Amino acid sequence: MSELTNTEIEQAKKLASMSKISQILENIREVIARDRKQKQPLILRINEGFIFNIARKAIQEKDSTFIMSIAGESASGKTTLVNNAAKACLKSDTNNVYTVVSCDDYYKDASFELQSAGSYEKLFESGFSFDTPDAIDLDLMKEHLVKLKNGEEIYSPLYNFVTCVSQKDKVLKKPAKLILNEGLYVLNERLRDIIDVKIYVYTPFEIIKERWFSRATSRGKTGLAAQMQFHDVNQTAFRHIRPSMDTADVVINGMTTQIYIEDFINELIEAITSVTNSKHLSI
Repeated sequence: MSELTNTEIEQAKKLASMSKISQILENIREVIARDRKQKQPLILRINEGFIFNIARKAIQEKDSTFIMSIAGESASGKTTLVNNAAKACLKSDTNNVYTVVSCDDYYKDASFELQSAGSYEKLFESGFSFDTPDAIDLDLMKEHLVKLKNGEEIYSPLYNFVTCVSQKDKVLKKPAKLILNEGLYVLNERLRDIIDVKIYVYTPFEIIKERWFSRATSRGKTGLAAQMQFHDVNQTAFRHIRPSMDTADVVINGMTTQIYIEDFINELIEAITSVTNSKHLSI
């Protein structure tokens, strides 16, 4: 029996690869089909081409690092999604599986402006906004994301929402297989070229409003100051955040429970790893 030629070996590898990709694709579709039957499904919209790309990467680029960016309006549920995704990831692999980079940490220092104004009410009356892309150092965040993806450690800033003080180079973030990047403007046009997975969390306005005011007190905003900022939050979201939903690979329902989010992601991980024969998360 003659030995296989190099060309025949490569063709066999490609066929095996495509077979695994097809199986992952089928598994992911089954998970999504079950989700659609839920009273509050997690997936509101997903691009078919994106599903294939996930399946292909799981087989052909399984050792690569991926940036998953999760955007949405203030109080939409972005952090909840990230936290439960992280819990699911830890069940799959505990060795440098993920790093979280939050857009909130990259707010520019506005302590001088706040002190000069004397109060949040006066600061907002001056036209100052915490809710536009210019209020956040997106260039620094992009630089840090690229470094993490290239296997370098970074020190992210740390922002205080009460005093508006930004402390530079404060929190160590280590490179990992999955970089979870969440925040208002993580799908901004300045960042899209480095993102592998684009997710948008959609939540109805009335729910966002209720959540936002519940959280405002812990961030030093009460009474008129809270009302003034929420008005700005809504206006800037209309101009700068909601349009980014159209660029997302996946639109997520911000009304689902934390338990269901974790269960769904566990199912998704199993759908992939059962084919890759790996205990490690593959995206």
